[in-house]
Amino acid sequence: MLKPSRKQLDFLSWEVGMFFHFGIRTFHNGHRDWDGLEMPPEKFCPAQLDCRQWLRSAKLIGAKYAIMTAKHHDGFALWPTKFSPYSVAASPWRDGKGDVVREFTRACREEGMKCGLYYSPAQWGSHAVEFKDGREYDDYFIGQISELLSNYGRIDYIWFDGCGSNGHNYDQKRIVGEIRRLQPDILIFDMWDPDTRWVGNEDGYAPSPNFYEKEMNVLGEKKTVFAPAECDCKIRKNWFYDLDENSLKSVDELMGMYHLSVGRGSNLLLNAGPDERGLLPERDVKRLSEFGSEIERLYGRDLGFGQVQKQGEDRFFAEYPARRLRLYREAEELPVVSSAIIKEDISGGQRVTGWKLYACLPSLEPATAIRCLVARGDTIGHKAIARFPALRTARLELEVTSREGAAVIDEIKAY
Repeated sequence: MLKPSRKQLDFLSWEVGMFFHFGIRTFHNGHRDWDGLEMPPEKFCPAQLDCRQWLRSAKLIGAKYAIMTAKHHDGFALWPTKFSPYSVAASPWRDGKGDVVREFTRACREEGMKCGLYYSPAQWGSHAVEFKDGREYDDYFIGQISELLSNYGRIDYIWFDGCGSNGHNYDQKRIVGEIRRLQPDILIFDMWDPDTRWVGNEDGYAPSPNFYEKEMNVLGEKKTVFAPAECDCKIRKNWFYDLDENSLKSVDELMGMYHLSVGRGSNLLLNAGPDERGLLPERDVKRLSEFGSEIERLYGRDLGFGQVQKQGEDRFFAEYPARRLRLYREAEELPVVSSAIIKEDISGGQRVTGWKLYACLPSLEPATAIRCLVARGDTIGHKAIARFPALRTARLELEVTSREGAAVIDEIKAY
């Protein structure tokens, strides 16, 4: 059984992150990946750029980390790179002396957020850098990544996107070696030496069951590794700023994504596109606030059930203190419960593969209390959210029905 690293456990504890797609495409609305349309750098001019506004908005949904597109497939760099003329240095913004990456990384630290950078090695269009051979392409890749990982302090997460680069065989060991040398504690998303992985869709949904062990390409070889999934998705129809405000997702849909990502033991990475001003649109900020308020309403405060206790090899329970004090004689005073959060101790590996959750109904005699099955599932991992019809109960019991190794349950909290 594979065990997670400390940084992978930390990653899962972040639970929610914000993705910010921002770049030359922001100023050429309607353009799409690989459409071949020109996007001259002269149009890049976010006169009111405020990365702290982005991050303050992200904190409305409880995000603990943020990722920005330092360079997307179009090749436009949001920092003054020495390896391409197609960057902020070629724009009129701040007389060509601006650096969005610096402002973003600084804002992350000021707002207490973990800092991530997205980088796509692909490029297209008339601004693409020409390479005489594959090694020169790798040199370019390493050159730009080295700038990002050397000049901006600690970077917690590098988010690679291999889309469009299938025609080149990268020197994976050389590239990963340099990344690990420059930032030994960095998390790498999905590619080559993965600490985390793509969930397999861009809709915000994790599968069920959701296993952390996965066969992946590791430095050119197929290996089974421990790699928790991240569910990337967008708040509007497009990744970059979208003029169609009607495509803004509802709170109900966002909560559905939350329950099917965080609620299935994965991280939720929600994208919003800053507009041409360099700000998140007001409607997006309002929706993030509404989304965060709903998360807080449902899960901001648990009902005060006690610590998890073990009863036999595969049974665990948490109970309301009133059960011991009143012996269920005042059932109307018991809390109304409609959801529960279950957490497994995965420091030694993910073990639970099947479970059932029961609520004990009020009874004059605790020993004869009726158990009502309210939820069932497969994997638990970092967190499983169980939702069910509201009922009064003072005790939740978890039965592990299948496992690989001894199950260790950290929490059963009622809401």
